[in-house]
Amino acid sequence: MVWEPSNQLEAERLEKLQHLRSAGIDPYPNRVKRTHTTAEAVAAFETVEAAGGAVTVTVCGRIVRRNIKGKVSFMHIEDGAGRLQLFVRVDSIGEAMYTLVKEKAIELGDFVQATGTMMRTKTGEVSVNVGELVVLAKALSPLPVIKQQTLDDGTVKQYGEFSDPEERYRQRYADLAVNPDVREIFRIRARTLAALRRFLDDEGFLEVETPILQPIYGGAAARPFVTHHNQLHQDLYLRISFELYLKRLMVGMYDGVYEIGRDFRNEGVSRKHNPEFTQLEFYKAYIDYYEVMDLAERLVSSAAERVTGSTRIAYQGHEIDFAPPWRRVTLRDITLEHTGVDYMAHPDAEGLRAALRAKGRHAADGATWGRLVNDMLDYAEPHMMQPHIVIDYPRDISPLAKVKPDDSQLVERFEFFIGGLEIGNAFTEINDPLDQEQRFIDMGRLYAAGDEDAHPIDEDYLRAMRYGMPPNGGFGMGVDRLVMLFADLPNIREALLFPHLREAGDAGE
Repeated sequence: MVWEPSNQLEAERLEKLQHLRSAGIDPYPNRVKRTHTTAEAVAAFETVEAAGGAVTVTVCGRIVRRNIKGKVSFMHIEDGAGRLQLFVRVDSIGEAMYTLVKEKAIELGDFVQATGTMMRTKTGEVSVNVGELVVLAKALSPLPVIKQQTLDDGTVKQYGEFSDPEERYRQRYADLAVNPDVREIFRIRARTLAALRRFLDDEGFLEVETPILQPIYGGAAARPFVTHHNQLHQDLYLRISFELYLKRLMVGMYDGVYEIGRDFRNEGVSRKHNPEFTQLEFYKAYIDYYEVMDLAERLVSSAAERVTGSTRIAYQGHEIDFAPPWRRVTLRDITLEHTGVDYMAHPDAEGLRAALRAKGRHAADGATWGRLVNDMLDYAEPHMMQPHIVIDYPRDISPLAKVKPDDSQLVERFEFFIGGLEIGNAFTEINDPLDQEQRFIDMGRLYAAGDEDAHPIDEDYLRAMRYGMPPNGGFGMGVDRLVMLFADLPNIREALLFPHLREAGDAGE
């Protein structure tokens, strides 16, 4: 099937492509001869400008602006480093090539290569006095036109072809091409990943990689994606967590390991959730959840400073201070504060459900006691704009965390919240294989009863534990949500290059 233009503009561009070829120009040549990025070209010129030196460069980029005149034209090109003006004259590039420029056979969106001497125009703009212009890639579809309007309150409203965010996500390549602010988001993301790695490397952790396809899923309360290995005739799961594999490495005598990679959870999509997301997990021997709290504070505050230049950031109209110490509060106290219900006073599901409904709170029919407790956090989460560490969760909803020595109903677990978002989860990890087996059995009953978020029993993990696992603290954090904070994004899909979307035209239920 050969592509056919879908509108008049594309048809015109296809004609221009053919015109270039008729003129003996290859619009997609094999070779490129760039000597400088746009930023390097400007810097090289400014270094010798005062002494009157000359700098010859070959730069490449996409045409983003043009002003065509009689025998002199101006273009701006962009590459990954910035923007640079091209000063194009007919007597420099020749009549034939200048005619192609003037006739707009070379136009907005096209990639070009320009060779010439750096100069400063009468208006003071550093430019390339072009002696040779080469087409590198002819754009057959025009890029979307982005229009902006500054409102009375100073905010900027964007409209035009990309006013629908989902259209931007579906065509992220075009979104990046026309929106420098969006390109900056993913530079922030890259700096965030680098900052997290640098901190953990400096702390002596070893970065590792564990299987994405797993015969048994576990390590989180989530429904998996299922796939099938044809050669082995085996159903496999896309991992929902790295946890059980990373803790196997504790048995293998590594004192501290971490992994940054993709997890996959077959659950709802929202401004905070995407089925495929980036997770950071680490496990460190000979520490407990109190020391993990300290590590979490230092890790996140260090990343904030390295990425944004400060431990204080602006997020959705709030100033957030990442500097330790963070507020520490029990799950029981924070949920009581925001629901008016003390879940420990209602030890069974029916009683807790009735108490929540009496306070006008949502309580799902059929939900287990632990699920009801977990759902109570939804009322507290939006109020935790400053960093909060929420500690001491019920045993029933924490199958991988050690029981507190002074209260067998609670475990040494914490979650932390920033900007009204849950960012991470951590435990003092169970290293008693018999205790862990009983927890799996208890969860297995829920799994058999149809609780799709319960853990199946991982016999190989239990076998690993029986070889002896050192006491350790574990930590997991959603990297995408941390990027949301650093880049001041209200929706997780803005932090993902290619977020999952419904099929085009499917409005859902």
